[in-house]
This record gives sequence, structure tokens and C-alpha cells, in this order.
Amino acid sequence: MSRPLRALLGVPAPAKLNWFLHVLGRRADGMHELQTVFQFIDWCDELDFELRETPDITREGGDGLPDEDLCVRAARLLQRRTGCRLGVHMRLRKSIPAQAGLGGGSSDAATVLLALNRLWGLELRRGELLELAAALGADVPVFVFGRNAFAEGVGARLRELRLPSWNALVAWPGEGLSTAQVFASSLLTRNTPACTMESFCEKLGSGYTDFGANDLQGAAAWLLPRLRELQDWLARRGGGGAARMSGSGSAMFVPWPESFDPLDRGEGRFAGELPAGWKVRVCRALQGHPLRHWACD
Repeated sequence: MSRPLRALLGVPAPAKLNWFLHVLGRRADGMHELQTVFQFIDWCDELDFELRETPDITREGGDGLPDEDLCVRAARLLQRRTGCRLGVHMRLRKSIPAQAGLGGGSSDAATVLLALNRLWGLELRRGELLELAAALGADVPVFVFGRNAFAEGVGARLRELRLPSWNALVAWPGEGLSTAQVFASSLLTRNTPACTMESFCEKLGSGYTDFGANDLQGAAAWLLPRLRELQDWLARRGGGGAARMSGSGSAMFVPWPESFDPLDRGEGRFAGELPAGWKVRVCRALQGHPLRHWACD
């Protein structure tokens, strides 16, 4: 165990987009067999970590989150599994909307695992952190995995994918969706034929862009009708093609054809045309997680 640091400040927790999301069937345990492609984007939450010499774990920020949110649960799990007697005070600055299908809470939890592994000098390898991530939620592992990925099963069987960087217009309609409600919907089909990573890569290499739908989108739109308004708006503003929902929603995205300055996300240009509560952001799709080098394979 190496000597611990005193603090880690401004640590990013990026959002993700799903290029597609296919529901292949329901498993005996009630979970669903899925296939999807994850890509990270530069819409990030930020966390600060200050070392405590006592085992206390506290968090501030993240208004509306329960005291035992995923950040605290991740820290306690890591502490318990390693027998670490150190603690931490965390400050969370949320930017990614909750219940948006962008993986904000899962990404926060993964950043906690990666950061505390450093702060506490634990030196766990990526495989060990992935085991902890899987115990916290289906989307947490990909953020610890640290690479854009082709995912199968419940989302934890991951294989690295090299995906292009591109610009996306991402919009959230001011309301979230419960993942459990979406998956429980009677409108959800559960019989999409499986594809292969090899066939996906072949299409990607040929410039083909229609990789399949998000099978959750119809059920989500029935639960939250304003998604149709969001979809239409994105189709008009984006670079052509239908808007795709990320994860179980409620955020959607389209390619953004214009260049943009990373210091100017273009949110101001949409202000006069957006319904109250909408959140819109031009994002850059990333080639990997910004903390991917914080764990050794």
C-alpha cells in the first residue's frame, strides 16, 4: 500500500451515450439480456476528495440525492472490501441530469472507486475494481473499464471498441424516467435478434451509420409523451436523421454538424426556443474515459 495523498480535486465523471440498445430477452432472474455500444462524452460531473484519517465517509453537494447515494455506497463498499481505515469527505458538483440515461450516477460511483483507490493508496487492479463496480449497478462497470465498449448481458460483459470522436447535440426534457418503469412496460419488445461486435465493426468501417434502434424508446415515449416533442426538435436542429434516446432515457441526441468551441457549448443559442426546464448541450464524443489510466490492468 503506497502512502496516501491528501486530496484529489476537480475529478471528472463523464456521461455516456448508447449508440443503440437492443433487448434480446428476459432472463430467469428477471433481468434483461442486452446489447449496446457505450461511448463517453465530455459532459461531466466533478468531484473533490479530501482524505480523513478516521473512517468517516461524508458527501456534500448533489442536491436532492439521498444521504446514501451511489457515491457514498461506492466509498463504503471499497472501504469494507479492503479493510481500509481511512475515510473521505466528498464534494459533488452535478451537471449531468438525473434519470436521463446518460449514466451520471453510475459515472460518479465509478469515479469514487478510481479516485479512492488512489487517495487511500490501495493499488487495486482494474479487475478488482470492476467486481466492486458490478455490485453497485449495471452501468457502473463501463466507467471503471475506461474504454468505449461493446456490451452484452446486463451490460457488464465489455469489449473495447475504437470509436470516432464526433459532436453530438444532447437534450434533456426537464423530467427523468425510472429505468425500472421503462423495462416493466408492456410496450417493450424483448426479441431483437443478437448482432456481433464483428458485424458492428464492419459496418462502422464502411461508413454505415444505422446500427439499430434503442428498443426502450417507444416505451419511454409512452411514459413521458414530451419525448416526442424533444425528438422532433432534435431532428430539426441536428445533422439529419432520427434522434436516438440514450439508455432508458429521458435524454436524446443527434449528431451536431457544426464545429464548436469547447468553452462555448452553444446552450445560449437555443435559449429562446426551448420549453421551460429543458437542458441542451453540444458535446464531444470521447475516445476513452479521462481517468482510464488511473487503474492498472
